[in-house]
Amino acid sequence: MAAKRVIIVGPAYPLRGGGMATFNERLAYALQEAGNEVEIVTFSLQYPAFLFPGKSQYSEEAPPEGLTIKVLINSINPISWWRAGNYIRKQKPDLVIFRYWLPFMAPCLGTIARIIRRNKYSRILAITDNVIPHEKRPGDTPLTSYFLRACHGFITMSRSVQQDLLQFEPRKPSLYLPHPLYDNFGQPETKAEACTALDLDPKYNYILFFGFIRAYKGLDLLLRALAEPVLKANPSIKLIIAGEFYEAAEPYLELIQELDLQDKLILRTNFIPNSEVRHYFCAGDLVVQPYKHATQSGVTQIAYHFDKPMVITNVGGLAELVPDGEVGYVVAPNAEAIAGAINDFYTSGQAQGMSQHIQKYKARFSWPVFVKSVWELAASIKA
Repeated sequence: MAAKRVIIVGPAYPLRGGGMATFNERLAYALQEAGNEVEIVTFSLQYPAFLFPGKSQYSEEAPPEGLTIKVLINSINPISWWRAGNYIRKQKPDLVIFRYWLPFMAPCLGTIARIIRRNKYSRILAITDNVIPHEKRPGDTPLTSYFLRACHGFITMSRSVQQDLLQFEPRKPSLYLPHPLYDNFGQPETKAEACTALDLDPKYNYILFFGFIRAYKGLDLLLRALAEPVLKANPSIKLIIAGEFYEAAEPYLELIQELDLQDKLILRTNFIPNSEVRHYFCAGDLVVQPYKHATQSGVTQIAYHFDKPMVITNVGGLAELVPDGEVGYVVAPNAEAIAGAINDFYTSGQAQGMSQHIQKYKARFSWPVFVKSVWELAASIKA
């Protein structure tokens, strides 16, 4: 395939890593590895301070090497939208890939896309993480429609999002592509090495809850699962909670006190930089995603990279990527079911077999496959 010019519009450095920024940067590398010229256009301001739930929007790590990233967009400054749109329009890239995840971003991203379309050349695709947001607000539907109408086609990483998308754009092409592996957090290390890096005692069995803490992710369900008799009576099991609170911490801390779980928890509720991610996954035996509702989750693809079995709940698109009984457990979103799966993992002797299944199954989630499919979708569209 002849080299093409691609611009990705979405979160990236100097914004902190996390799902989308990390994904966009990894996608840029994959497109470059396929011989394309790639640039990321990102935000100087993604959220006003009063809307941002975390401690900081900006990274303290070194910038990613070998990527061209331009900081042009202020989500609440329409002048910056006009400048960014015209910057991209004049370059006439073959492909522009937007990341869309929240109706708040629709005016900004939808306006930029409309300006780019004036060159009557660039194909515009959107990777839609969410079409219907997790936390619904008045105005979500018209805002989302405004953005989606500006795009030529769509990529979804779960079939449930693809179904949501059809409610808005039934005639435009869309493609379901599973989330590729997050293979950019370093090589696996031994549990002993990981525990040393995290100052943990390797004699314990660690289960891992990883990522920003928000209501829909069901940490409260996992805490209640730990309090189930089958787990609370097992002194060898501890839960690592690794991720920043994106909502009030007090209800969770009160629940921990109520359930008397203090001795079973390792609380690392700060932002986890990319350089430390592998330590948490390699220290853990089992990754638990107790979501109450979901679309897709990058945590699954980090677990795959490190050959870690999972417990996931049967909501949204999570079960599409985790064959039950082969690479992990798919359970109902309640404490009893989650506790049962964790207990079975530690008592049934399936751990080694699941890790072996993972090594075979994860091969289908390669970045070259993802990039090839993106180009096939783009080629089917007339700008």
